[in-house]
Amino acid sequence: MKRVNEKELQHMLDMAYEAMAHAYTPYSGFQVGACLKAASGRYYLGCNIENAAYSPTNCAERTAVFKAVYEGERSFDAIAIVCSGNSPAFPCGVCRQVLSEFCGPEMPVLCANAHRESVLCTLGELLPHSFGREDLEK
Repeated sequence: MKRVNEKELQHMLDMAYEAMAHAYTPYSGFQVGACLKAASGRYYLGCNIENAAYSPTNCAERTAVFKAVYEGERSFDAIAIVCSGNSPAFPCGVCRQVLSEFCGPEMPVLCANAHRESVLCTLGELLPHSFGREDLEK
């Protein structure tokens, strides 16, 4: 994992806000955008996409990860997640697990609200006892 400096994280926040504008949220109105930086240096954007049945709804973080994996990426340096709400948006449990499949516990996770107030943490802080491929080994 490459180090990501403050300037890079702020750039990622800007792109996440742009991605948030594409959110499809006719039911909750709660928009989320994400910017995932791959180790290759490429950025992958995602937004939340709601569904009337709710269960098929996809979060912004997973949209970005799935796009990146489809493109062949398997290693990531950081993710920025923004929302239209008053509190910073942290990844849900499912997104934390998906991120842990491809990202180490030290990966920076920058979460921000509609007013650019942000919290920086690591994936390991968000998911301290993750379940991974090493747990499947016999």
